[in-house]
Amino acid sequence: MKPVAELRVKIYADGADLRGMRELSRKPWIKGFTTNPTLMRNAGVSDYRAFASEVLQMIPDRPISFEVFSDEFEEMVWQAREIATWGENVYVKIPVTNTRGESSAEVIRTLTRAGVKVNVTAILALDQVRDVAVALTGGSPAYVSVFAGRVADTGRDPVPLMAAALGLVGLAPNLELIWASPRELLNIYQADAMGCHIITVTHDILNKLDAVGKDLHDYSLETVRMFRNDALRAGYTLPTRTRSTA
Repeated sequence: MKPVAELRVKIYADGADLRGMRELSRKPWIKGFTTNPTLMRNAGVSDYRAFASEVLQMIPDRPISFEVFSDEFEEMVWQAREIATWGENVYVKIPVTNTRGESSAEVIRTLTRAGVKVNVTAILALDQVRDVAVALTGGSPAYVSVFAGRVADTGRDPVPLMAAALGLVGLAPNLELIWASPRELLNIYQADAMGCHIITVTHDILNKLDAVGKDLHDYSLETVRMFRNDALRAGYTLPTRTRSTA
């Protein structure tokens, strides 16, 4: 298997843990960063602007996505314009719809033509990709973020969907397709094989990269030893078997 540094797909670290982001920023094969309100809340972030400021001071040289949090389109536009002023490397995440299911295509079109770099997020269906691509074509550099992992969660194979999405996104030179919400390390290699531009990967999945190419017999033995050691640490016992005297 290819070493991670030789992959064509760009790996973006997805998270909001400052220590983890700092450590990952030292790795040249991490090409960008993404966050969202859920990740930030789980990381204990209480001041959005202060968090973003610290991240941007720490990582001034790679793309970073921060998300709007309003549910009203007019306020989304205002928040996006404000967030975009925080740095040249900032992309603003706009959900594909609001919570009422209303398309944000007009918001996206307004922002991209105003020079805001947009990352359209929470896309799961191909018609959403098509509508977003139309709204973004001819505007500023933008990302189309398809949540392939959530597609897989529904029992569907995300690879055909992502291939079709790549065909739509590839028609516009200002757009890049993101494979979002991967569920396992294999998804990085799937995204690379199909020519996807970017994959966003959580810190816990990135921690598994040391296993790439590992000998499967060695990995099997490590697993057996893990089970044995955990049983010993837990102090599990069963009654001693009585030998038959017959």
